[in-house]
Amino acid sequence: MYNASAMKRPGLKRKPSRAVERLRKALSAAAHGGANVTPTNGAVPNGALVRRPAKVVSLLEPELVLERAARRFLPQPIDRCVKCNSTFVGREPAFIHCFYCGKMARIATGSLLAQEEFEMRSGLRIAV
Repeated sequence: MYNASAMKRPGLKRKPSRAVERLRKALSAAAHGGANVTPTNGAVPNGALVRRPAKVVSLLEPELVLERAARRFLPQPIDRCVKCNSTFVGREPAFIHCFYCGKMARIATGSLLAQEEFEMRSGLRIAV
């Protein structure tokens, strides 16, 4: 049986997003803040529970949205699948299609108009 996970290269590992890094930093700062910080369960030394206000984290900040969108595109066409590292891929005008795992990776410089024309000529889409 073919094992695609055995072929993974260490360079394909994603780094965590800035939002995740901010949350980790905030949690570690709260954990190491000093003696007057309450435990994570909200209990204080006298046994009463203290309810702290919830921290609101917006994932819709413009720079975070742009960062996530930029990560979803390939800067240039490659000859391997970004998910399973297989070389059994097909090149389309705006996508790299992996025939092994089915991943469709968008090419940032690929024209969607050319992709639409490719799909119509290939019979993948009905022309109306």
